[in-house]
Amino acid sequence: MKRKHFPIIIEQDADDVFIVTCPVFKGCHSYGYTIDEAIKNITEAIGSCLDNS
Repeated sequence: MKRKHFPIIIEQDADDVFIVTCPVFKGCHSYGYTIDEAIKNITEAIGSCLDNS
């Protein structure tokens, strides 16, 4: 299975929550309380965006 790579943007809000966005897909956002959790969540969100495209 071929792996695909997509850029992501990670920001930390005032409450120390990591907000993550994949600019390739409109509306593809997620968050996590750790960077690892945020990356896991955006990976799932990207998968959903790919399924819906």
